[in-house]
Amino acid sequence: MSRPDPPAGHEPWRPGGDRTGGPEGERSQPLPQTHYGRYVGVLGLIALVLITINTALTKPNGATGIPPGQPLAPFAVPLVTGNLRGEADVATHPNQGTAGRVPACQERGSQILNICELYEQGPVVLALFVDSGSCPAVLGDLQALVSSFPGVRFAAVSIKGDRAALRRLVRSHGLTLPVGIDNDGALAALYKLASCPQVSFALPGGTVQSRALLRRLPPAQLRARVSELVAASRQRGWRGPGE
Repeated sequence: MSRPDPPAGHEPWRPGGDRTGGPEGERSQPLPQTHYGRYVGVLGLIALVLITINTALTKPNGATGIPPGQPLAPFAVPLVTGNLRGEADVATHPNQGTAGRVPACQERGSQILNICELYEQGPVVLALFVDSGSCPAVLGDLQALVSSFPGVRFAAVSIKGDRAALRRLVRSHGLTLPVGIDNDGALAALYKLASCPQVSFALPGGTVQSRALLRRLPPAQLRARVSELVAASRQRGWRGPGE
């Protein structure tokens, strides 16, 4: 992944290295510039076509996302509000070819949405969406729950999309939850995405707690699903802020 030019007086990003001296002393590794091969590209294209068809028909087509009990697929993507550009890192090991040179879970920084970093902190509610039609409305639904569940990490990733339009979306919904962009659609295949939106619920540590939502729910039902996630997390010993 390419990096913006560093401010004067700061070290440049070094391929495969860390940078020190950034804001608040952060240390982060650059997301590798990856170019997915034909196989992943075809899978992503098929998934995006299915999403479009499914959204038009407004009913599920059989996809269920990552099954309960399975781990969330690791990824790191740029935040739409930053100026970091490049493709998703989905590597699980170093030097994993087109998936990424650096393992995705190691990609940290103020302009990166890292799913591993989120589930290390607590339960996760992750929405994958396409910026089209009524699909992005789920972001406002999730934002409305943020203050009620301070220990839950809410996040969203746009499958492709226009960055300027996504920034306007963030502003118009008053979003404080992180929103990333998957420029090449790699997550569509990894997360078995074929509906819009798709919302996954994961326990601390990244294990999927329940089946993904494949449509937008009424606010009360969505709140109930998040409450179930919190209750399941507490049963496993997790405690939220102030508990």
